[in-house]
Amino acid sequence: MNILRLSLLIAVALGTVPLASAQDNISTTQDKKSNHDDIERIAVFGRQMNLLGQTSSASEGVIGAGEIQTRPLLRTGEVLEFVPGMMVTQHSGSGKANQYFLRGFNLDHGTDFATTVDGMPINMRSHGHGQGYTDLNFLLPELIGQIHYRKGAYYPEVGDFSGAGAADISLLDQLPYRQASVTLGEYGYQRYLATGEQQWQDSRLIVGGEVQRYDGPWRDVEEDVKKYNGLARYLTNIADGQLAVTFMAYDNQWNSADQIPARAVTSGLIDEYGSLDTALGGESSRYSLSASYTDADWRASAYVIRSRLNLFSNFTYLLEHPLEGDEFEQVDHRVIWGGKLARDWNVVWAGLPTDITVGAEVRYDDIGDVGLYHTQERRRLDTVRDDAVDELSTGIFGKVETHLTDALTLRLGGRYDYYDADVDSNNALNSGDANDDIWSLKGGLSYRLTDSTELYASAGQGFHSNDARGATINVDPVSGEDSDKVDLLVRSKGAEVGVRYYDAERFNFSAAVWYLGLDSELLYVGDAGTTEPSRESERYGTEVTAYYWLNDVLSFDAELAYTRARFTEQQDSEGKYVDGTVPWVGSAGVTYQAGDEGIYAAMRLRYLGKRTLDSFKEHEADSSTLVNLSLGYRWQAWDVKAEVLNLFDSHDIDYWYESRLSGEADEGVEDLHFHPAEPRMLRINLSYRY
Repeated sequence: MNILRLSLLIAVALGTVPLASAQDNISTTQDKKSNHDDIERIAVFGRQMNLLGQTSSASEGVIGAGEIQTRPLLRTGEVLEFVPGMMVTQHSGSGKANQYFLRGFNLDHGTDFATTVDGMPINMRSHGHGQGYTDLNFLLPELIGQIHYRKGAYYPEVGDFSGAGAADISLLDQLPYRQASVTLGEYGYQRYLATGEQQWQDSRLIVGGEVQRYDGPWRDVEEDVKKYNGLARYLTNIADGQLAVTFMAYDNQWNSADQIPARAVTSGLIDEYGSLDTALGGESSRYSLSASYTDADWRASAYVIRSRLNLFSNFTYLLEHPLEGDEFEQVDHRVIWGGKLARDWNVVWAGLPTDITVGAEVRYDDIGDVGLYHTQERRRLDTVRDDAVDELSTGIFGKVETHLTDALTLRLGGRYDYYDADVDSNNALNSGDANDDIWSLKGGLSYRLTDSTELYASAGQGFHSNDARGATINVDPVSGEDSDKVDLLVRSKGAEVGVRYYDAERFNFSAAVWYLGLDSELLYVGDAGTTEPSRESERYGTEVTAYYWLNDVLSFDAELAYTRARFTEQQDSEGKYVDGTVPWVGSAGVTYQAGDEGIYAAMRLRYLGKRTLDSFKEHEADSSTLVNLSLGYRWQAWDVKAEVLNLFDSHDIDYWYESRLSGEADEGVEDLHFHPAEPRMLRINLSYRY
């Protein structure tokens, strides 16, 4: 199997990128080592791929390794910002999952956006820090092959957490080069990376490792990040397909500077990089073993994941516990087993070419410990709640794609999901079983208006799961009062119309107008550090995405999205606005790449509009604009790059809730709480490629 085919295998297998069109957009260049051996370098630029006739909607697309390697990133989780309209922030320490925003959702750490890596689900059900917790810190961006994103609920292959959309992150099957690199930056930033590859006839072993250190810019806290990542990936040809077996290991520990109240800064108690509780932080680890097999007809994957998180936070300071403080620990220790199997057929039905896919998936979360504890200086004082949860889900799905004419394609699909959960709580009243099932129907039409333009209409049902503990609860673990159960599965429904235009010479454009309704919104609760089910809601909006390559070396891109989000269910003492929504988001960038040697550069601008902080819209967070720059030079096997991150010292995230400082009234004070982004910083990277 040749190198080009290996680089495109995942995209071809997914059916999103035809091999012929992908080949038209591959940039293959030659580097020279010092000993003059040739290195073939391949960069796949997904935004230059012709997706006309290959996608179900205008909101579906592919990001290639070429784009991923050129963009400056402050955090690993920002790889999801390649999804048009997605914004990634952080309200706490570097080691926990990022906070995500898309289509008017404050997704918290992943409530309604499903993410997979190499077939493994990343969203955590019934998680100690929040439902859908999506931590991408275990990824090495240099080893990402592509990101296949889908927005909306129109795709039968995707189940839980996919109301707003989904992203399938695939790992590289072929290294463009081996490398060893060192990155040094301000505030004690250090990153050491090495990747390698060994070939044996039709088999290949890819390895990579990362060590990262970071102290941070905080006045009272040395973040003291100690992050380790490792990967080993073995690929071999079996029959007419490819088997990939991947082991991933991640371990991280850090201290944290959490969000702070604005009044503490304006009064001079602390400055914007100060902290009110200096004992916060956490430890996290993830180990996984996964396997996947793909041929022309079959796709199969299986995985086992061991995940651990111990997280210490304090968002309200002295509100609940005036003497000891409100610091708390969230714990999540689990093992996940699962797999997925799908079969494709290409048939002629009633004289019409038809593609059929049928598949099934299973996932079992063995959560040995998911708990919440009142702590002081990371020492446990009281147990708020301590549970063990077993959660099993099974799903079947199918889709039919019929080409009614050369220009018109009909897509119909659906899936059925069944969930069963068992909760063993430290309070027997909150122990119990819960189960639920749900059908989801999908459909769409696409019409090839011209050789360069395609129109889409899509509609579908989706769902997200709620925390299993909420489905068995009877009494509030803090107050002891009666508490209402929630449904284990919650329906979403959506629709959109869109257009895609592709000109192989210069331009790639897509636009969509969409609608999404939820039977129950999952909201982030700033003073509890978790999510809770809320009322019915609906939102609609529009998105525009454009990519323009002026020539072989210079390209531009821009994305703009608007969303209107409202609760549709009335509730006493609450307004109609959905907390945490962002009506306007936008981003733009320019990339210059002269070739395999010489200067290259990139600039990225991200705009996060004013954000609604309460249901009456009485309080809004200011808009923010974040700009990152990079400038590099390649010469033979050497590469040196400088990055300037957060050029204009933008802030990161804001919330509105009650907290209490020393000397304040017992009921606390409602205030704006914020977490600044790290200030402008410089990082220098030196890489040797061999």
